[in-house]
Amino acid sequence: MYDNRDSIDFGASNIQKLFASIFFPTVFGMLFSMAFIVTDGIFVGHGVGSHGLAAVNLIAPIMMLINGIGMMIGGGASVVAAIHLSRGNTKVARINISQAYAAGLLAAVLVSMACYIFPNTILHLLGARGDLYDITREYYLWFMPSCIFSMVGNIGMFTIRLDGSPRYAMMINIVISLVNGILDYVFIFPCQWGLRGAALATDIGGIAGMAMVIYYMARRTRVLSLYPIKTTATSLRLMSRNIGYMCRMGLPSLVAEIAISVMMLTGNLVFQHYLGNDGVAAYSVICYLFPLVYMLYFAVSQSAQPIISFSHGTGNKVRSRDTFRFSLFVSLLCGILIMSCFIFFADTIVAIFLDNKAEAYALASNGLPLYASGFLFLAVNVCYVGYCQSIERSTLAVIITSLRGIFLMIASFLLLPSIIGIRGLWLAIPVAEGLTALFIIIYQLFVVSRKKTQEQ
Repeated sequence: MYDNRDSIDFGASNIQKLFASIFFPTVFGMLFSMAFIVTDGIFVGHGVGSHGLAAVNLIAPIMMLINGIGMMIGGGASVVAAIHLSRGNTKVARINISQAYAAGLLAAVLVSMACYIFPNTILHLLGARGDLYDITREYYLWFMPSCIFSMVGNIGMFTIRLDGSPRYAMMINIVISLVNGILDYVFIFPCQWGLRGAALATDIGGIAGMAMVIYYMARRTRVLSLYPIKTTATSLRLMSRNIGYMCRMGLPSLVAEIAISVMMLTGNLVFQHYLGNDGVAAYSVICYLFPLVYMLYFAVSQSAQPIISFSHGTGNKVRSRDTFRFSLFVSLLCGILIMSCFIFFADTIVAIFLDNKAEAYALASNGLPLYASGFLFLAVNVCYVGYCQSIERSTLAVIITSLRGIFLMIASFLLLPSIIGIRGLWLAIPVAEGLTALFIIIYQLFVVSRKKTQEQ
């Protein structure tokens, strides 16, 4: 497969052209991932029913946690390795990448073991009760092996793009999505395996993606080839220090995924309290759609990340800021387009997941336009967090992510329904995103004002 790695120069190429060379393969690959998520929802919704859709939604926080750990380790390694590459420290960059894969695999194994040892406790915490318990447990047990495959895939995406092969990373997403989508249909409909089939399709798709990452790292790398990990006491101590720093740099990505998990879990509980199982099924449509929107903004952020980090490593602050501003413009443009589609075509979008005669369909159709009102705020928040992460300001990125995805979101879910009724359920996330965007604007105005004062 052909890739464009030889044409990428993170330090000197035109920002718009360089961004486009990374963004289009990245977003195209993520579109296939989005298609997989939507396809999975369609097949489960129509092949298993609304209870199946709700069951998958209840397990989603575990998927978000695994993705978050992978993005934390992979994203942090990408930032650190990009800075080392900008300074000519190729060997150190290779060591960082190798340590990232080792740490990710260990984390995935530990999470999987914990989930298999305590299934009943975890399912109860996720809200699997009554009629949903048995069907959720079935999906849960078959889904867990995908944690390891997903971890390798997530870290691989970051390292392969940084190595200058965004098109190969795109092909990994495409293969995972195609394998998953085809097997979803086969296992759910002809084979009649229900949620077990949906989980098995996810597992096999993950295996295909992991195999492609392993092949690339073993045979195709240009710069970031794997480096043997030493097991002496001194080497392991240095490795733990390096992994700690990489995790610190990538922590905003983990917090973002935890925030999505908290959003899903809190929303499931609140919707169930106010609207019962039909409410959970309606909210599950939002939970299928939110990662799609977030992934698009994340694609913009990750396309800018190696350029910003490389420029930051060389001390070129102007190039870093110009790249951020351009990525923010692209994010806002995408936000306008997506928000318009969700508002004007809400009924059509919901009908993809649910039968239009179901009670959950009416609930979701009425709520989707309200929920979509926060997409522009989300664009600002994700883009700014990505910028902070890329220039090693991880603490600020974590604070902002925690505000938008945990503290303000939980407060909105708990307070708004009691104040404005059912509409408050759908407006909780937009309000949290809007307040976070306001915080960012106020903070930036304060920073600019302080700099002007210091210059006088």
